[in-house]
Amino acid sequence: MKPSYLRIHPEVEQALRENQAVVALESTIIAHGMPYPQNVETAKRVEAEIRSCGAIPATIAVIDGAIKVGLTDAELERMGSTPGVAKVSRRDLPILLANRMLGATTVATTMIGAQMAGIQVFVTGGIGGVHRGAETSFDVSADLEELATTNVAVVCAGAKSILDLGLTMEYLETKGVPVIGYQTDTLPAFYTRESSFPVDARVDTAQAAAAIIHAKWSAGLQGGVVIANPIPKEHAMDPAFINGIIDEAIVEAQKEHITGKAVSPYLLSRIKERSEGRSLDSNIELVLNNARLGAHIAIELTKRD
Repeated sequence: MKPSYLRIHPEVEQALRENQAVVALESTIIAHGMPYPQNVETAKRVEAEIRSCGAIPATIAVIDGAIKVGLTDAELERMGSTPGVAKVSRRDLPILLANRMLGATTVATTMIGAQMAGIQVFVTGGIGGVHRGAETSFDVSADLEELATTNVAVVCAGAKSILDLGLTMEYLETKGVPVIGYQTDTLPAFYTRESSFPVDARVDTAQAAAAIIHAKWSAGLQGGVVIANPIPKEHAMDPAFINGIIDEAIVEAQKEHITGKAVSPYLLSRIKERSEGRSLDSNIELVLNNARLGAHIAIELTKRD
């Protein structure tokens, strides 16, 4: 039985009932990842990209005491234009539901909503992970724990490059989460196509990615799968340039005692400023690229159900 606090858009519900491909999308990228109105425009572009590939988009958010799976244009506008929208991870979810607050879902909470609705594929920019200095701060994203337990495949441009990528890969290995590189042998680093960390396996087609995802869940192995899809070459940033900016932003965050879930939005804002908007342009393009791949994988998975 569907939980009383779950609200699925009629189009999404019909698609799931008819075994059509559906792709989940997060709302944090709308409320916290970009300025208004570019955030809403980008959200609509991503949804349109998924539709053009033959799948149905389902942006997820917490609105008026419910987890909404599939938003109307008015709800997208509300998410993007309302000041102070809460950033919702698993810990925060019951608080926002009980108090009927407006919340933007992170990777972790979007995975929760997607699994509740029966959506197998989720597209985002980059997953959270182990933050630099986590050996003393213990700052590890809830995204990783969710990937360990929730049966949703996450298509992303790797982990955000503000993180400790090596420790993030170690954590995912410990939790049994496969990191599959799409046409790459190394973990993409969000703004850049490569890193020094090898993926667990490489695939070159959406069909091959779907086969791994299906095999994991058919074997009764709980948890997600990371599909790491590099940013297109023409939109990738020079590693030395962007990594220098990231290093400076991290030092500034430490000096200003920015901690917890405030870290990522702060760093992304500083990176956008220092790169004169180039990081935001890259961010948009990599999400669109992930949307295309996510739609194709979702279509392949419907053939296996």
